[in-house]
Amino acid sequence: MIERLIAIEEKYNELTEELSKPEILSNIKKTLELQKEQASLKEAYDAYQKYKKIESDLEEAKEMTKDPDLGEFAKEEVNRLNQEKENLESQIEIILLPKDPNDGKNVIVEIRGAAGGDEANIFAGDLYRMYIKYAEKQGWKIEVLSEEHSDAGGYPLVEFMVKGDNVYSKLKYESGAHRVQRVPITETQGRVHTSTATVLVMPEAEEVDVEINPSDLRIDVYRSTGAGGQCVNTTDSAVRITHLPTNTVVTCQNERSQIQNKEKAMQMLRTRLYEAKLREQEEKLGTERRSKIGTGDRSEKIRTYNYPQNRVTDHRIGYTTKNLDRVMEGNLEDIIEALITEDQNRKLKEA
Repeated sequence: MIERLIAIEEKYNELTEELSKPEILSNIKKTLELQKEQASLKEAYDAYQKYKKIESDLEEAKEMTKDPDLGEFAKEEVNRLNQEKENLESQIEIILLPKDPNDGKNVIVEIRGAAGGDEANIFAGDLYRMYIKYAEKQGWKIEVLSEEHSDAGGYPLVEFMVKGDNVYSKLKYESGAHRVQRVPITETQGRVHTSTATVLVMPEAEEVDVEINPSDLRIDVYRSTGAGGQCVNTTDSAVRITHLPTNTVVTCQNERSQIQNKEKAMQMLRTRLYEAKLREQEEKLGTERRSKIGTGDRSEKIRTYNYPQNRVTDHRIGYTTKNLDRVMEGNLEDIIEALITEDQNRKLKEA
């Protein structure tokens, strides 16, 4: 462990030196790459600085135990520092686990009403509101990219971006099929129905992550059909982009101008192509996908929301809470922390 920490410290200091060179600072792309690499090492670097300080303080405290006047105090200090060192070592074990390079990224989330007709769309809307409230509690920002409204309420499809610190590290566990069990508002005889909505969470792709050839794109503009202000429906501001090699289609119509919609559509396209690229890489690795908590596939049932029993169950880790009402108000932290802890435990076992 110490050898790895020393290597990280050396690399961190090397990057600090590189980032101070004028020829690097004049190259924005190179600067961003080095800053990103250094940021990925910072947690381990800081932990090692703290570890070295504890080690130093421990040596001093052990010396003080020989002093007849300070001996008892020094022994207490040694015990406290040993406990602090042990706790820090446990934290460092987790810090040194292989990191998902996308953890620090913003995400694009797609929610679709699936099995269950109108009730599935209504539930998709409930999940959307749940994530908005969770994002607000985290201090993140939401930006709607595309939405289709259902006549009965909710959404057959809603896509939105979540921006903030380490968004993907928490929301990446939400991809999959979410199942709801409740009496729909459309039910006249009070029977409990089961419906599903699917969630797909994709790390936002930067231009350096995916290279798109403009000649591979077909761009169509058309009149926006959704709500969005007086000007939206009077001009051809909506944009549809098709990536011809993969037949990936994205649309954006929520902004007032065609230029803004095109920028957001390109952002969505890059993210979808990047997500497909990541899945292809994982399929080749095989073991990584098998060791993950869930596959991230939309067809995989990951969680059930049972309204009659006020219960939420995450099937991947067997976690159940009787606080469905609070969960739907955005109190997802306990579920997500349980998923992160289980993920870390699996990685520790593998290590």
